[in-house]
Amino acid sequence: MNELVRPRRLAPGARVAVVAPSGPVPEERLQAGLDVLRGWDLDPVVGPHVLDRHPEFGYLAGTDADRAADFQNAWCDPTVDAVLCARGGYGVQRMIDLLDWDALRAAGPKVFVGFSDLTVLHEAIATRLGLVTLHGPMAAGIDFLKNARAQEHLRATLFAPETVRTIASGGTALVPGRARGTTLGGCLCLLAAELGTPHARPAARGGLLCLEDVGEETYRLDRYLTQLLRAGWLDGVRGVLLGSWADCADYTEVRPLLVDRLGGLGVPVAENVGFGHGEGALTIPFGVAAELDAEAGTLTLDEPALL
Repeated sequence: MNELVRPRRLAPGARVAVVAPSGPVPEERLQAGLDVLRGWDLDPVVGPHVLDRHPEFGYLAGTDADRAADFQNAWCDPTVDAVLCARGGYGVQRMIDLLDWDALRAAGPKVFVGFSDLTVLHEAIATRLGLVTLHGPMAAGIDFLKNARAQEHLRATLFAPETVRTIASGGTALVPGRARGTTLGGCLCLLAAELGTPHARPAARGGLLCLEDVGEETYRLDRYLTQLLRAGWLDGVRGVLLGSWADCADYTEVRPLLVDRLGGLGVPVAENVGFGHGEGALTIPFGVAAELDAEAGTLTLDEPALL
């Protein structure tokens, strides 16, 4: 697995676009997030359809075409330095095939931030554009608005990425050991759902795979992991980092499943690494070469996430 191209870091005054490729966005949370971004001396601009709601399916932020257009226009705007997602939910899979990937590639590298449903865009940006992306808090997310650790880790990654080359969660080893590879991953259910689609990579070979999820029954987590195993998608993975399992079963129930499904891979597995839907989520860059030390609970990047 190759390292990807790193976009440029942000500087004071940078213009950042906020878009909603997935679920509907509460206006008060959006406004609070914009205030945080302005407090960082950024210039946020909001896609015209961010506050829309789909006329028939209330779990979507506007129509597929409008959500795709907001993303496309933000990415292709030469004055925009970063595209930040407002929230997750569901919907990227419905709009992603409407994007013009040739035009997105021609627009050049820029920073992308999101997680959860945005796992689909992380994968597509990696496979189609060859760019490093940031798996981190979203502009209208409660964690971003309320949690200082989540805010500050994202801010450091955006403005001073050399200060967060070692991501130390205080986590522990599910399977001890060290491994080197290129970071990738995201929400487990989306990685499983993406198998066989045009933008998904064929396997996690050579990667340090980051996995987390939210609100899933244990048998569903079992099904997603089993699907990835049966499809051969985990063949050749170098190491696994496990984030949060918020609103899933108690971790005393989830942990044995993770041991059962991942322990046989023969690679280091770190747990409680502190990214995803949990409180105070850390920002993890995808597409960078790094070393995992499962026992120390650290991920050390070879280079800063952004130039």
